Amino acid sequence: MFSIIRSTALVSILSTALSKQTIWGCGLLGTVPGISQNGATTPDTQKLIDGLKKSSTTGKVTYWNWALVPQQGQNLSKDFEFVPEQWGMAAVNPGLVIPSGSSNYPIGEGVTSPSTMSSLFLGSNEPDITGSCLGNLMGKCNASCTNDEVLGHRCPVALLYGPPADVLPNGHCDCWSQSEATSSGFWSFDGCSKLQPLPSLFSNPKCVDAVMSAWRQQAATVVQKGFKYLSTPLVAANMEWLSSFVDAACANCNSISCGCPSHLSWHFYGNDCRPKELGGYDNFQKKLNQTKQLMERYPHLQGAIVNEVGMLNCVMTEADQPCHPNSHNQRYPALNQTGHRCPNTPELPNGLGSFISTLIDMVIPMKTSDGRSVVAGFSWFNENMSGGTYNLELFTNGVLNEVGKSYVEACEKWANSM
Repeated sequence: MFSIIRSTALVSILSTALSKQTIWGCGLLGTVPGISQNGATTPDTQKLIDGLKKSSTTGKVTYWNWALVPQQGQNLSKDFEFVPEQWGMAAVNPGLVIPSGSSNYPIGEGVTSPSTMSSLFLGSNEPDITGSCLGNLMGKCNASCTNDEVLGHRCPVALLYGPPADVLPNGHCDCWSQSEATSSGFWSFDGCSKLQPLPSLFSNPKCVDAVMSAWRQQAATVVQKGFKYLSTPLVAANMEWLSSFVDAACANCNSISCGCPSHLSWHFYGNDCRPKELGGYDNFQKKLNQTKQLMERYPHLQGAIVNEVGMLNCVMTEADQPCHPNSHNQRYPALNQTGHRCPNTPELPNGLGSFISTLIDMVIPMKTSDGRSVVAGFSWFNENMSGGTYNLELFTNGVLNEVGKSYVEACEKWANSM
């Protein structure tokens, strides 16, 4: 009798959780034109917003920017919810976290945002790979200079905007003075002995303890600030890393208050405008399948936040290798393409619009055995040749372009499937 009662209660709990699953649907990052500082929008921008928010059970469009608040110039309207992220693996400073549900919150001196602070807080950015240094040493600089290299005045400084330059023979550079890294795995972490400990984190129990201590501290802050949901760190490639993280975070813990995340989070990019030929679509499906498997193992998980989706201007045979834009081994280097966008090809008859449509079509049918949607959020990388990408912007001269229209159509299709 006890077993029957317990099973019935478990089914009830899971059914309640399922009925309350939040789907954030299609989101944005990057510059969104046509929004004033006070939140007024142009007709084309409002068309994008209205289309995307149909896919969200919150009735708003998510926006994130690798930071805790929108930056000045990143104007949002009341139709947006901003999703904060602690970029590195160190515990977030509680004083910098705006409480969940806040609106008209400060983002700079005398400046507020009319958006709403989300109920979701994101983990760190790409700790599973070392990544590279952005700017003129992109793809060349793969680690920070040592103290000896700095003191010996041998450390080349990476520039976000500057002429091509060279790194030290060991691939080291100064990525902190005038540039920044693509991934938190680029940096060291207090309590871990290696120069770049995070990508191989789970091979070092002492390092795991240090990272998890900071993670639990951050989780407590997130809950204290009123957030209902906490995602894992945002992995670039290594889904085994993600699985190991959940295992560690949810050991002897089953809520976000002690660090067990409610959502998974990962990124996805195609390469060289050839997502079929180079295996991009297969890789996306594999990530969806791995997410589903992890959700089946942990029934409390409420889906994946896939919050960087785009096309890289390079060919990468391994997902964690550096991206070298406009390389000799590419068929469609961005510098040779009109508008630096993917051309219309047999693989992509509508350019990047075809890429978006195919990915959303892959997302829609993915459900767990108890009906949870495998993907809870999907954000297009709305940037122009940033971090090794093509021009992925959804607007051209303030007007919604074909990529933007395709994004709206795909997201409305997702909405209609719910």
